[in-house]
Amino acid sequence: MKLWRSVVGKLWMTILLLVSFVLFFLTILQLQFFENYHAKEVEKELSDTAVKISKVISDHEDKQTGMQVAWDLVDEPVHLIIAENKERFHYSPDDDLSTVLEQSKVVNDPVLSQVFTENKKVQTELPIQGGSNSNRHENSIVIAVPLHMNDDENGAVIIYQSLEVIKETSEQTTRLILLAAGIAIVLTTIFAFFLSTRITAPLRKMREAATEVAKGKFDTKVPILTSDEIGALATSFNQMAKQLNYNIHALNQEKEQLASILSSMADGVITFNRDGTILITNPPAERFLQSWYYEMGNDHQNETMPTLLAELLKKAIETETEQIGELSLKDRSYVVIVSPLYNDKSVRGVVAVVRDMSEERRLDKLRKDFIANVSHELRTPIAMLQGYSEAIVDDIAGTEEEKKEIAKIIHEESLRMGRLVNELLDLARMEAGHINLELEEIELSSFIKRVANKFQGLAKDKQIELKLNIPDEDTYIDIDSDRIEQVLTNLIDNAIRHTQENGFVEVKLERKADGYEVHVQDSGVGISEEDLPFVFERFYKGDKARTRGQAGTGLGLSIAKNIITAHQGSIKVQSQLGEGTTFTFYLPRKK
Repeated sequence: MKLWRSVVGKLWMTILLLVSFVLFFLTILQLQFFENYHAKEVEKELSDTAVKISKVISDHEDKQTGMQVAWDLVDEPVHLIIAENKERFHYSPDDDLSTVLEQSKVVNDPVLSQVFTENKKVQTELPIQGGSNSNRHENSIVIAVPLHMNDDENGAVIIYQSLEVIKETSEQTTRLILLAAGIAIVLTTIFAFFLSTRITAPLRKMREAATEVAKGKFDTKVPILTSDEIGALATSFNQMAKQLNYNIHALNQEKEQLASILSSMADGVITFNRDGTILITNPPAERFLQSWYYEMGNDHQNETMPTLLAELLKKAIETETEQIGELSLKDRSYVVIVSPLYNDKSVRGVVAVVRDMSEERRLDKLRKDFIANVSHELRTPIAMLQGYSEAIVDDIAGTEEEKKEIAKIIHEESLRMGRLVNELLDLARMEAGHINLELEEIELSSFIKRVANKFQGLAKDKQIELKLNIPDEDTYIDIDSDRIEQVLTNLIDNAIRHTQENGFVEVKLERKADGYEVHVQDSGVGISEEDLPFVFERFYKGDKARTRGQAGTGLGLSIAKNIITAHQGSIKVQSQLGEGTTFTFYLPRKK
């Protein structure tokens, strides 16, 4: 059944049916032609024989001799009857009884009376064996030719032959024609199958190639076997596959490019369908959605979206304009920009850009805090400068000692303001990346001892034990000694100022695989866990219990961190409230 539904089967059956139809009608026509041809040949032969016999009998003076010659001129299956008149007939002496009975039917036929009355040739077919004349092979061809026996009466030469003798010839002819037709059908079948297979073979190749192309193998080619229409079709198919491969490759490149752009974007991008279904997201957008679902406690993440996004999506589709909103999740702030996507003239969805504004908000807060802190730090010395200078101007200080005391306070406050301004400038330069390090090779152990020994007097005054845990081995390293001294001074000074009496401060140096670690540990009041993440920020100061009214700008640790970072090192702090604090910074050795 599969063969008949194929092009090969259809083409094969079409050619076979067409040839069979033509051969059928040709066979019918040929059989009819040969049957008529044989009958006409018999008629002609009988007619010529009858005329010859009539002439022979007429030319002989002895009629008996003429008839004898006439009997010799005919052979089976031809039969001869010589009529002298309407009443007297002569039959062949060799005819048997059945033949004589047939001959009597012939001579009694009304049609033959015309030869006597009209004296002309008569030709007809008679069913002399009984039955009707529907079957021609059961009839006989009868020909009667006038015969002049004497002057008084006219006779006739009646000759007939059964058409049954041509039946065998017709049957043999039919067998030959049918054999030829059968051979023709077989050859046609073979030829049609070969031709259809030949025609459809390239089509099958193209079908296989089309299947491969449908599977994504766009480099598939169809072999070009001919230069006809099928060959042209194969060429067009190869060109189509090549162009399709090029287009798909271009689309894949564009898709990969867009995917790379989306993946590398710092902003989140989410594409929604009209019904709110999420189509495309990039990693920042996925992190945003995960944060939302986590905060909402939603286990079915694909069924909901942030409320703000849903509202902006609805407005963008209804108004076909860009919508902007702001959303807060935990400690982070996001700005959402929703723009409609068009399909021809209708809105098919929206694209949402989620921008994390947390850093901008944090920097803005830092800016405000910086202004507030600087204003706060400058307000006190400025107020003191203003007050004491007014005391001098108004001659409130009567004695020289009072004036010197006031001048000393003004000087100290101006120095404090100068330190604050210088530290701010240093910090600004460091954070802008404009710090210049003057590196030199120094022996780190003796360097740390020298810096730490400067605080022995201060520690002794506050009844604090300043301990040094420095190895005696040589520890050479390339650093900016002034900057590292600034870091050590800040850390040791902070440790002494925030340590109670009878406490201790320890400075320790440790060698590491590729550098050195310096630890400054104290037994002071410590730093609360909530304050630890902010100790290296500008203007950070601990709580009142820690500061105990001690003066300070809050910039020292921030400057220290920038100096250590410039040396490609790191700094960290460990502390527990009431148990002390340990600052550790790491300095790498150059390889």
